[in-house]
Amino acid sequence: MASIVGVIFSSIVEQNIPELTKVRATGAVPFGGRYRLVDFALSNMVNSGITSVGVITKYNYQSLMDHLGSGKYWDLARKEGGLVILPPYSGESETVYKNRLEALKGATSFLKKAKEDFVVLADSDAVYRLDYSKVIEAHIKKNADITMVYHKHELVKSHYYMTFETNKTGRITDIQINPATSGEKKNYINVMVARRSFLLGLIQDAIQHGYSSFGKDILSPGVKKYNLCAYKFDGYYANINSLNAYFNANMDLLKKEVRHEIFGERDVYTYVNDSAPAKFADTAVVKNSLISDGCLIEGTVENCVLFRGVKIGRGAVVKNCILMTDGFVGENCNLAYVVSDRSVVIRDNRVLAGCEIQPYFINKGSLI
Repeated sequence: MASIVGVIFSSIVEQNIPELTKVRATGAVPFGGRYRLVDFALSNMVNSGITSVGVITKYNYQSLMDHLGSGKYWDLARKEGGLVILPPYSGESETVYKNRLEALKGATSFLKKAKEDFVVLADSDAVYRLDYSKVIEAHIKKNADITMVYHKHELVKSHYYMTFETNKTGRITDIQINPATSGEKKNYINVMVARRSFLLGLIQDAIQHGYSSFGKDILSPGVKKYNLCAYKFDGYYANINSLNAYFNANMDLLKKEVRHEIFGERDVYTYVNDSAPAKFADTAVVKNSLISDGCLIEGTVENCVLFRGVKIGRGAVVKNCILMTDGFVGENCNLAYVVSDRSVVIRDNRVLAGCEIQPYFINKGSLI
């Protein structure tokens, strides 16, 4: 098996979901009742046999560091390799990076110290399960300089997105950044493989030429210079690039087939919190919902994702909602299509509603 080092960008596109990232890094955004978004990229790496991973931080990364800790829950608490938290700037600069290329410049020392032959670069703003070692195998087989993973689906525009075209052999012939077109496209999912020495050469060349964008200055013109290859990913993929996308991805977990694909064959590892089991009163009615440890349910919950320690009062009706850790819903409330951040208190008799395309969001620590 090829030796691989992983690099995870914890907060490259935080502009896409400002509601959730103004108090935390993108990778630290809670998801699915007990996980954080970074868990999926990190678990993919661990399940692919990668035992050395650097996580590049940016703003508001305290909760991310608290969650990752020493990396022991991912079996990455090691004397050699393991989990390394990388600062948001290089040793030569005190300025926080502005884009992916600047982030990679800051990670150069980490990559130089690594001994592995290949590098996997991945973002932490998506939910999917992928064996990165298979991408490496395809990369070696095609003798590629860079292999970029794509998922074919309807183009969803956001702050920054990339699509590309390929020929019959899978070689990338054209890269489009923020295209104005629509329809089903080969959407780059921000997972890339390259030889470590080759990537370091690209970064050094970018520094010497004053390049500012990895996509526009390296990848796009690199179509003609390098052997850029595509790897098609056919599994479930949810890019969390808006509040609505976050809502829909959580709701997808209520579907048995999605849960089986994401969690069925290989574990998704996360920080373990030894909470008491959920408690259901004799007045509770629960349908098609994910209920986490420490919850107390006295009312009606339907099509919801409840994080740890959420309390639903008597007579309350909560449908199609995502309520994060330590949320409180008072008696006789009626909630529909609501996304509440941590430690939100909703007093008795409140009526709050959004809709399936625009959920109603409540900020962390709010009292309503």
